[in-house]
Amino acid sequence: MILKQLTVGSMGVCCYIIGCEKTKRGAIVDPGGGEKTILATAKEMGLGIDYIIATHGHPDHVCGNRIIQEATGAKIVMHEDDASFFFKKEIQNYFSMLGLEASPPVDIIVKDGESITIGEEELRVIHTPGHTPGGICLYNPPDLITGDTLFVGGIGRTDFPGGSHQQLIDSILGRLMILPDETVVWPGHGYGGSRSTLGEEKRENPYIC
Repeated sequence: MILKQLTVGSMGVCCYIIGCEKTKRGAIVDPGGGEKTILATAKEMGLGIDYIIATHGHPDHVCGNRIIQEATGAKIVMHEDDASFFFKKEIQNYFSMLGLEASPPVDIIVKDGESITIGEEELRVIHTPGHTPGGICLYNPPDLITGDTLFVGGIGRTDFPGGSHQQLIDSILGRLMILPDETVVWPGHGYGGSRSTLGEEKRENPYIC
């Protein structure tokens, strides 16, 4: 699987361009700004973008969805719990304080255990609630895109509406740490580093080790 990490937007979101080497079909994960750079990079990589995948619905991760969709015609993908939660008016009003655009309507709803097919590659959806109700990680061995569930040396915050610290810890320990130690962690922000492995996080992450 082709995978390229870009740091974009005012909040330093790690956006991912992923694709199939054989078919050159691709997807963009968490376009949190820098849409011109994202689109130009995807073009340089020779990828046709079929999907815009949200690891969760926070505006800093979805604020580029509209522009990317208008440019590519890609379908927006989100977990069913965040698709319902973040389109509530009161939740949109709360997050409007960030001054970032909310996502357009979701085209494809996914659930835990389902796969998103990109050319001949598949991303397995792992539901990891805690940071948000419908947070997901995307797994294509050995790569794991963790959004704001798991950072290098840290975890996502849980003080926003819909967050739960205990639920987040349960998600990390019960859904992610059962994967092989060599699994590469690609986080939603590069606070502690741009990538890691689950083995390193088990040994060094103070929130879970």
